[in-house]
Amino acid sequence: MYIYLPERDDFSKVPADIMKGIGLTQFTMELELTPETRLARDDAHKVLKNMEEKGFHLQLPSETTVESIMANIARRKSISD
Repeated sequence: MYIYLPERDDFSKVPADIMKGIGLTQFTMELELTPETRLARDDAHKVLKNMEEKGFHLQLPSETTVESIMANIARRKSISD
């Protein structure tokens, strides 16, 4: 799993529930991302759009969706309440 951020270590736009679900983060790399950049598992246009509109882009393993992560978080919250 990777989180693309416009500014290094600026997680301020990432929802708290997602950060809790991710756990420990570790800086991996810095890259200059353009619409023409070829990424192995994601579309650069989508990454750039999400960073502009949401302030971050979450790249998940191919079988995982943001919706499934949020559903798991909601289930854990309801169990702990």
